Amino acid sequence: MQFQLAIVVLAFLLAGCGGGGGSSVPVEPPVVQLPPTMSQLSFLVTENAGLESDLTLTEIDRVFSGRTLTNAPINELVASFQHDGVSASIDGVTQVSGTTPNNFTDLVTYRITGSGGQTTSYQVDLTKFTNLPIVYLKTDYYAAIDSKEDYVPGDASIVGGRNFDDLAQVEMEIRGRGNSTWGLHPKKPFQMKLSDKAEFLGMPNDKKWLFLAEYSDKTMLRNKISFEMGYISNLDWTPQGRFAEVYINDEYNGTYNITQKVEESDNRVALGDTGYLLELDQLSRLDPDDVYFESTVTDKFMINIKEPNVDLNSSEYLYVKDLIGDFESAMFGSSFLSNTEGYVKYIDVDSFVDWYLISEITKNVDSKFFSSMFLNVMPGEKIKMGPLWDFDLSFGNVDYADSRYAEGWWVKYHPWYERLFQDPAFVAKVKVRFAYFKDNQAFILNKIDAYAQQLQWAQQENDDKWQTLGVYVWPNPVIFNTYQEEVDHMKYWYINRMDWLEAAFGNL
Repeated sequence: MQFQLAIVVLAFLLAGCGGGGGSSVPVEPPVVQLPPTMSQLSFLVTENAGLESDLTLTEIDRVFSGRTLTNAPINELVASFQHDGVSASIDGVTQVSGTTPNNFTDLVTYRITGSGGQTTSYQVDLTKFTNLPIVYLKTDYYAAIDSKEDYVPGDASIVGGRNFDDLAQVEMEIRGRGNSTWGLHPKKPFQMKLSDKAEFLGMPNDKKWLFLAEYSDKTMLRNKISFEMGYISNLDWTPQGRFAEVYINDEYNGTYNITQKVEESDNRVALGDTGYLLELDQLSRLDPDDVYFESTVTDKFMINIKEPNVDLNSSEYLYVKDLIGDFESAMFGSSFLSNTEGYVKYIDVDSFVDWYLISEITKNVDSKFFSSMFLNVMPGEKIKMGPLWDFDLSFGNVDYADSRYAEGWWVKYHPWYERLFQDPAFVAKVKVRFAYFKDNQAFILNKIDAYAQQLQWAQQENDDKWQTLGVYVWPNPVIFNTYQEEVDHMKYWYINRMDWLEAAFGNL
């Protein structure tokens, strides 16, 4: 027992004296080297002549972000920055604060290296102006664009920014376009024709491009969202569009929705060499050289042969006139429901259903009042509805008609559709397809939010230019002081509209 106790005491003494009997030596804690940090990044007027004021970026989670308040070039900016490392570099190139220029169009990554070799990366996310591409239109001798009939020659170019390719200066001609949008509003819409076909803002090669001012629609989203419905529909083709900032003769003219034109083209309405593009329209809206005829059965429409160019009473003219006449005769005749002699012999029902539903969901005022309603047909094939066009006065954005309200039928009272709804088979197709669009309601609401976010700065600049928020613009039924309120109103109207239609179709 005493021997075991002695062993324990000896072990304790050996442990206490470090096992070797020497004196105790304090151990220094290891030196911890913190990763280097970047504390500030700015663009100063003294180093960047194109800037109007100094710009200090905000850092969150190692991302410095900010935006320039003008469209001054950002492809050769000099940054002033502070860090506690020994060096800073971009893609291996050493950076000197206040000295080294860089292109900040895309995201730029600074690599800060510390004294012990540690590195920390910081991204610079610099938004130029509104983050939209910028289109520059310059007319020869700075001539005004003041006619819908006469083109003015000039040049066009694009600074695409982060999301689009640049376009070097190309020759173009430009004129006004539109009806009420041209005559009533100070911000004018335009049609531009390039000298040669070219891709424009990522849209397929072509010559003619339309600049929609979206002046009556303070959200600037109604055409865009209606087209989004077209993209998920059975319609053959729906125009593409891109938001862009537009300068005319070096002066900012606002935010435009630049779109493809509804016309015959391999990349647009594909009619080949023999097809026809038709438009239901009003006599007051036709041009002097338009070739048209009145519907012979309903006696309610002017049908304009948009393409190709045909002569009055030519064989092509008579073919189209007789085709529409035969369709209407079958539609309103005693054999209306016949699969061989009725309306289904003449029309592509799926296109008529989807065109109707998009027009009814959005309650587009013009889709009942017989303008901007397109048809297309290939000889030997059935008549198709579409493409979609002119939806700025949809989603309740009108004060002179009941299409203002989310409740109630609208396009269903169009004479053709009023008759079609007397066919149970057509009604059944409409119900099935409405369920499809109802299932995509969240998709459309997300699109509204996404495009509103895309326009978060553009709408500010556009309103600074034209000052439409908070004031009446024809034909707005309601007035809001902020852009977000305009967007919210559109969304709530759409939700209420879909709820009403769901119940109404269920009762048919």
